[in-house]
Amino acid sequence: MLTGTIAAAFGRHYEIALDDGRIVNGIPRGKKSPYACGDRVTLGPLHDSEAQILNHAPRSSLLYRSDQWKQKLIAANATQIVLVVATEPGFSTELISRALVAAEHEQMRAVIVLNKADLTANLPAARAQLAPFTKLDLPVVELSALTDAKPLLPWLADQTSVLVGQSGMGKSTLANALIPGAGAATREISTALDAGKHTTTHARRYPLPGGGMLIDSPGLQEFGLAHLTRGEIELGFAEFAPLLGHCRFRDCRHENEPDCALKAAVASGALDARRLAHFLAITA
Repeated sequence: MLTGTIAAAFGRHYEIALDDGRIVNGIPRGKKSPYACGDRVTLGPLHDSEAQILNHAPRSSLLYRSDQWKQKLIAANATQIVLVVATEPGFSTELISRALVAAEHEQMRAVIVLNKADLTANLPAARAQLAPFTKLDLPVVELSALTDAKPLLPWLADQTSVLVGQSGMGKSTLANALIPGAGAATREISTALDAGKHTTTHARRYPLPGGGMLIDSPGLQEFGLAHLTRGEIELGFAEFAPLLGHCRFRDCRHENEPDCALKAAVASGALDARRLAHFLAITA
């Protein structure tokens, strides 16, 4: 029986790094493709460097997004999410909140990277956007992936980290800077649309020179959480924890109900209004 780790996921085809060092192609059985980059898998007999994937081992985590119709697997067995934003193009703070909820549900650490920090004219505005997250003591690492990605290295040591972010934030540039020879494709930003062009089309796992693993994932514009209950989403907002259970109504939705502990905390300045707005948008 062959065993290995999925190093890259291309839809229904997978690149498998076998435990003996060989690289083979893996094909799932049947029509479903329930595997993610980072999965530990067992395979059937090898035929011309191709084998059928029989199953995956139990996962320590599975980062994925979903809507009411489908799920999109991002990475398996990751220990940390690295959310990459940039001074340009513009980025969505609600998407950050959504990704943090998904990571919290999987008990993953979180780090935010503010890329293109050398574009100093846009730096104050980007920092202001990230203020709700710095209040949570989430680490925010400022750097320019084109010139020096070293500030991120201490946060990656001994972790299996997955890069997540919108297109154009510089995830692939960051991967190239951290992993010599990674060769991840990069493109210029579409400034007319104020959005990045998709360059990474599949998730790929790289060993880091100083230890640990890095998974680069395709750029995304939304992060659905249809697989989580309202209660699970509440728990994904760490600063809500001391307030939950203190509303007048046990089933308070934190919208228009009287004596809502979360709204009172916003009014007093103890809770950032933007984070409550994110929660209400996610659970709408």
